[in-house]
Amino acid sequence: MHFSISPPATMPGLQARIDGKTKPPGSLGQLERLALQIGQVQQSLSPSLDHPHLLVFAGDHGAARAGVSAYPQEVTWQMVENFLAGGAAINVFARHNGLQLQVIDAGVAHDFGARDGLVDAKIAFGTHNAIEQAAMSAAERDLALARGAAIARGLADQGCRVMAFGEMGIGNTAAASLLTQQLTGAPLADCVGRGTGLDTVGLARKRTLLAQAVGRAALPPDADALLVLAEFGGFEMAMMAGAMLAAAERGILLLIDGFIVTSALLVATAIAPSLRDYCIFCHRSAEPGHVVQLQALQAEPLLDLGLCLGEGTGAALAWPLVRAAAAFLNEMASFASAGVSGQA
Repeated sequence: MHFSISPPATMPGLQARIDGKTKPPGSLGQLERLALQIGQVQQSLSPSLDHPHLLVFAGDHGAARAGVSAYPQEVTWQMVENFLAGGAAINVFARHNGLQLQVIDAGVAHDFGARDGLVDAKIAFGTHNAIEQAAMSAAERDLALARGAAIARGLADQGCRVMAFGEMGIGNTAAASLLTQQLTGAPLADCVGRGTGLDTVGLARKRTLLAQAVGRAALPPDADALLVLAEFGGFEMAMMAGAMLAAAERGILLLIDGFIVTSALLVATAIAPSLRDYCIFCHRSAEPGHVVQLQALQAEPLLDLGLCLGEGTGAALAWPLVRAAAAFLNEMASFASAGVSGQA
């Protein structure tokens, strides 16, 4: 699967438009850099953030049955039901911040049947146990990438200009840790955290099991990202990576959540490095591996609230800041229009 993603071109006059607003240059700090990025991604001096969507991809992981999580695997499908009922944290934040929520079954180990509000893109009923064998086949990986890309293209055709990403899947911090270790070269211990709340004994067991997975796969340091994804990833991660690539190809602004979403982004940026320029990093997760990811991507997130829930909650909470950046660019008076004297 090929994606053609070019770095956004420098937009003539955009920096001058930002600097010409009735404020000292740089006084809106990170919002000014954000406004510049939004304008460049959209190639517009007056960008619009129409039809924003938050996509929650759900999938199960075979490694969950080995004891890498504090919660049983059935919590994945139960939380999908919670999403569909409107009762999860991401439902609340999306509603209050004007984001259209879309829930995608990428590979949950449960038969939901035909359900309103649920996109059935299921690849299989969960991945294999990556501690013992490759999590998915190359064919499954490629299908997940393609289905994610198709979802993003469909939304782009409907006028979506902003796409936020979230996820749900018991055991997916384990998969994210393995992807992060392999794709950044960081020590495994720096990439593994407590996930959904493991105690000290549980964390030690998780580290031991993931070290076994690394030893089993025995991938070289420069292994192809798609091979790494098949060995260790989840269907929700593969589908997110495909959606990110297709969205950036269509000039859509991407809101990146925490540890799991950023693991998918590591795969996607290995495929198309220019994708990085389309991403707004919404928050710094409490998961230690997220710090490793952010350093590898040279990213400075908007928020640091100690979040580690996932679901896209960090992206939803950062969304008002993104809107504020576009709003001041579009609506704030310039020195000339307001009749205010500029710097001497």
